[in-house]
Amino acid sequence: MGKVVGLTYDIKEDWVVDGADPQDANAEFDRPKTIDNVVKAFESAGHTVVRIGNINSLLRQLDSLKVDIVFNICEGRQGRNRESQVPVLLEMKGIPFVGADGLCLGVTLDKVVAKKLFISEGIPTPRFFIAGLNDNLKKLNKIGFPLMVKTRHEGSSKGISEKSRVYDYKGLERQVKLINEVYGQTALVEEFIKGMECTVPVLGNNPPEAMPIAQVSIDDNVKLGDQFYTFERIACDRLRYVIPAKLSKTLERKIKDLAVRVFQCVECRDFGRVDFRIDEKGRPYVLEINPLPSLDEEDVFHLFPKLLGSDFNKTVNKILNFGLERYGLKP
Repeated sequence: MGKVVGLTYDIKEDWVVDGADPQDANAEFDRPKTIDNVVKAFESAGHTVVRIGNINSLLRQLDSLKVDIVFNICEGRQGRNRESQVPVLLEMKGIPFVGADGLCLGVTLDKVVAKKLFISEGIPTPRFFIAGLNDNLKKLNKIGFPLMVKTRHEGSSKGISEKSRVYDYKGLERQVKLINEVYGQTALVEEFIKGMECTVPVLGNNPPEAMPIAQVSIDDNVKLGDQFYTFERIACDRLRYVIPAKLSKTLERKIKDLAVRVFQCVECRDFGRVDFRIDEKGRPYVLEINPLPSLDEEDVFHLFPKLLGSDFNKTVNKILNFGLERYGLKP
C-alpha cells in the first residue's frame, strides 16, 4: 500500500543571488527538475507526494501536515546548523523522516568538527588548521605548502576556485580573507593531496553498504594530479564522473570500507555520499561526508544504479524504504 510522502527541499529560485551575494550562494539548492524526478520516482511506486518545500513553507504547514513520512533534502539557508533545522522540527513534532537527524547534519556540515571525529576513529583525512582574519598564519601553519583554503561549513564546492590552492603566505592571507569576509566564517585550511578524487554513495543502516565508486574526471582526465574540484568546473561541465572507477580491486575495497566507517562514525542514516582524495602512492584520504547528497541527473545517484541493474526510481524508493523500516512503517 502506498504512503503519503512529504518532500522538503530548497530550489535555486528560493534564493535569488544579488550583488551582495557570492556567485555560488545558491549552489547547494536543487533545480526544479531534480524535485520533479524525485516526485515521479515515488509516484512510480504507488506513493502520494506532498511538496512541502523549504523551511519557511514547512513552518507554515507543520501543525496541519498529514503525511506518513518526510523525505528530506532541504539544505537550509543560513548558519552552520541550517541543514539541521528541518529534521529538528520534524523530530519535535514526532513526524517520521528519511535521512540523517539534526545532530549528524550539524556535525557533517561543519567540516572541522567532522574531521575531528574522523581522526578520533583513525580515519585518514588531510591535515588541517582553522584560520580567522586576525590569526597569525605563520604560527598556525605547521603543514607547509601547497595548501587548500576552503569554507568551513558550505557544500557544492562553494568558495573553491583555482585560487584556493595556495603556495605562499600572500595567497593564504588572500583566500582566508575571502572566506572570512565573503562567506562569513573561519577558513578550513588543509594540506593539498596530489592525486585522484572519487566519491562513494552509501545506502542502508544494518549494515550500511558502499555502492560502486565514482571517479572524478576533469577535462576527461581521472589522474588529476594538481587539478581539483571547483565551483567553476561544475558550472561549465568540465567535470564528470567515471563509473566504474579505474582503481585496483585492493584500493576499491579499501575505499569502500572507509566510506562505510565514515558513514557509521557520524551515525548517518539511510543514504549519504563520502568524498575522497587518493594520493600518488594510492593512499585514500576522506575529505567529507554529505548526508544530503545531490539527486541531480548529473550526479552519482543517477549513475551507479545502472551498474547494479537498477535505476534512479528504484534507488530512491529503496532509500525511502530504509526510513520506513526504521519507524516500523513498512508493510
